[in-house]
Formats: sequence, C-alpha cells, structure tokens
Amino acid sequence: MRVLVTGAAGFIGYHTAARLLDRGHEVIGFDNLSPYYDVSLKEARLQRLKEHERFRFLKGDLADRTIVETTFAEERPERVIHLAAQAGVRYSLNHPHAYISSNVTGFLHVLEGCRHHGVEHLVYASTSAIYGANRKLPFAVSDNADHPVSLYGATKKANELMAHSYAHLFGLPVTGLRFFTVYGPWGRPDMSLFLFTRAILAGEPIQVFNYGQHSRDFTYIDDAVEGVLRSLDLVATPDPDWRPETPGPATSAAPYRLYNIGNHSPVALLDYIAAIEKALGRKAKIELVPQQPGDVEATYADVETLKAATGFQPWTPLEEGIERFVAWYRDYYRA
Repeated sequence: MRVLVTGAAGFIGYHTAARLLDRGHEVIGFDNLSPYYDVSLKEARLQRLKEHERFRFLKGDLADRTIVETTFAEERPERVIHLAAQAGVRYSLNHPHAYISSNVTGFLHVLEGCRHHGVEHLVYASTSAIYGANRKLPFAVSDNADHPVSLYGATKKANELMAHSYAHLFGLPVTGLRFFTVYGPWGRPDMSLFLFTRAILAGEPIQVFNYGQHSRDFTYIDDAVEGVLRSLDLVATPDPDWRPETPGPATSAAPYRLYNIGNHSPVALLDYIAAIEKALGRKAKIELVPQQPGDVEATYADVETLKAATGFQPWTPLEEGIERFVAWYRDYYRA
C-alpha cells in the first residue's frame, strides 16, 4: 500500500513508518520539524528512514491548507496514519494557540484530504488525556470522556468528534487510538524517561510531581506500533449493534472506532524511577513536588476492545523496555 504518515519525524511516527517499510509498503512521511524539542533528533530519525527507497519525505505544516491539499492530490495515499500533533500537557498551559493550529485546524485539513481523495482508512492518534477527570479504573473506551483537564486533551477529544462527523457524513472509515504514555528508544526528550535518564547520569536532581503518588500505564513503543498496524489493517465499519437510544462512544452506525493502546498494567512512579536507577546503575536525587495543573493522578488502559478486534496483546515488560531505552540513550548521546 501507499501510506501517508503524518508526524513521521516524531517518536511514534518514526517507528510506525519504519515498520510499514519493513512490511513492504510505500511510505510518504509528512512533518513540519517543529522546534518543540531538539530538531536534530527528528532529523536523525528521518535520516534512518531515508535509507529506504520506498520512503519519501515532505516537509510541511498541516495547518497550511494548500500544502495538505497538494500532498493528497499528488501523492494519492491509500491509507493515512495521522500522528502529527502538538503534544504535551504542561506546554498547553502557556501555548494554547499552537494546539488549536496543529491539533484542530491541521486535523480538519487531513480529514478533508481523506474525504476528497478516496482514502480507504484514516487511523489517527488520540490520547489517554481524553479521560481527564475520570476516576474509574481501568479507563475503557466505553466510558464517558467529556471532562478533559488540559487543552491538549480537549483538542484530542475534538479530533474524535470531528472524525465521527466525517465518518457519518461522508462514509470515511476512521479509527482513533488513545495512546497511554509511550516510551522507548528514539523517544521524546520532554517525556519523563528521557528527562530522568539525562538528570541521573548528570548527577542532577529529578522533580517528581504529586510527591511521587502518580501511576502511569507505560507502553513500550514496539507494542504501541503493533497496535497501530493492526488497527490500520482492520478498516473501520459500522457497528450493526449500535443503537441511538443507548449510544456507545467507541463505535457508531458510521464506520468509526476508538481503541486504547496501553500496557494494561499501571506502574507507580517511584517504582518506575527504581527501574531506571537499576538500568543506569545509579541512584536518583529525588525532589518531591506538588502535582502540576493538567496532570492526572493515574492512568490505566483497558485494552480488551482492541484485543478482541485484532488480537493485540502488549508483551514488553517495563524493565526490559527501560533497559532498551537506556542502551539506545547511552549509544546515541555517548553517555
């Protein structure tokens, strides 16, 4: 297939594009190389993808309607994996306009491109931040998710609603994936594993929010990408059991699906730090600080829906995933 991957220079986008190439697909990578974090890391990811003759890279901003229209018209992708977004909960507190431009306007342009150019299936990234103020654990796609506690989460909720409207109005098959704290080699420098590893190796203290009372459903990158590809292969269809009198949020009478992609195994933040210490062979200097605005105390993914639909099963133990990240980090940064 010819697959358009937006955010191809990003963490999940890079790994997804690489797996697609390994499967023999043609991949068009699209990214604006945003300076939100170290652009040289993004360029290094891209350089590895460019070693494949079936990979082609286009630099552009999804908020630019003309560029997106031209890309769809000229490249004619059969399927689209939309992973480009302005990420980060805390960054959204002071940079709200970046989230509307990238996550809402940019997503509209992707939907329009899919609608007008016969795309067979759009798979797009949502987030566990959707669940916001929810406290029932584990989080299931059948749960109500109308109370996001960050603008980032709100923009991703908007994506899910926009996707449903296009599925309903134009019959566009769409599948949304709510990712839970993805980590691993080539990861994002603004994520905790990256920040903690760098600080511990430098002998610097790490700030642990909510006085260490957080827990997260950490999902290894290979597991996450497996979920993406299985979702891509399973084109969304209308749910024959969906009823407007009792509407479930994860399916529809339109070709629309939502899935969680997580490890189904939350880990206490202090245990997570202990695993990083073990992999590094060094102790962390810990500063316990209050919870940050927009954060949630715990995340825990119910992945039964995705498992039932595709056979998805996360398999990477946390300790093994952290060891792989640390090995990559030491090699890449010569640390």
